[in-house]
Amino acid sequence: MVKEKTQLKEFLEAVSVLQWVLSFLFLGLACIILMVYLMFTSLWPLPTLYFIWMVNDWQTPERGGRRTAFVRKWKVWLQFREYFPVKLVKTADLSPNKNYILGSHPHGIMCAGAFACFSTESCGFAETFPGVKSTLAILAGLFKIPLFREYLMTAGLCPVSKPSLVHLLSKSGKGNAVVIVVGGAAESLASSPGINRVVMKQRKGFVRTALEHGADLVPVYSFGENELFQQVIFSDGSLGRRLQDLFKNVMGFAPCLFVGERFALLPFRKPVTTVVGSPIPVPKCVTPTEEQVDHYHTLYMEALVKLFHEHKVSCGLSESHKLEII
Repeated sequence: MVKEKTQLKEFLEAVSVLQWVLSFLFLGLACIILMVYLMFTSLWPLPTLYFIWMVNDWQTPERGGRRTAFVRKWKVWLQFREYFPVKLVKTADLSPNKNYILGSHPHGIMCAGAFACFSTESCGFAETFPGVKSTLAILAGLFKIPLFREYLMTAGLCPVSKPSLVHLLSKSGKGNAVVIVVGGAAESLASSPGINRVVMKQRKGFVRTALEHGADLVPVYSFGENELFQQVIFSDGSLGRRLQDLFKNVMGFAPCLFVGERFALLPFRKPVTTVVGSPIPVPKCVTPTEEQVDHYHTLYMEALVKLFHEHKVSCGLSESHKLEII
């Protein structure tokens, strides 16, 4: 029997999620505005000293960052998890003597499932996979934003850039699980309730990186991620879609027009189940051939489809649901 939540409990959950949404949307911009404003006040030495320090610290995000257990274990993330709720499901062991690249699907609007499971300890990743450290790789440009970069690094986030991935997979020992949201901005534009669509067919860079470092590939699917927001989907070739694509190409992320449950910003209270699949053994090839990349890319897509169909019913979908790969 499910215990009914009190109004206070629902309020705390909603506030926890709202602060995350506002941080996702506006915190970076707010940090930029704050630093520029301070430059024109009597406090100008503070941002000046920070910028000098930031230049010296420029490479830190690509060298593992400054993850802090304190931030990853904030109580607010437990309330965040319970809002939906988010659940982490294990299907196979991950050896702490190996490194892994976890491909996370789908992107959705804000990657709530991936964030909860891999950037916080609220879902128990460390207990579920002992000896394995998860690191969610996100847009590299975010680590160029003053102050905001510090917050991102404390949560264990890292840039999804070549130097960053090389460091995590070859210079940080074993037991590293780098999580890449493979579909990226293009996939966020395809996010819509009732649709399970992933952008994968031409995304092969993560497979090449896995081969270069001998990191096993692990498919991950977050059931329910696309149900959290309603999005205005512009048809291909329309003015709205062309503007979105232009913005995506220039800025690296897509401006989605979405609406949620309350205040238009809170996501709908829909369960999100993040299922971590079985690892696909990948040999180390310093210079992988296109045939090797295509081979392991095909194996990965087949494993992702298998994972989806094996767990879709238990995660609330009907037997007739299909996974569309574009």
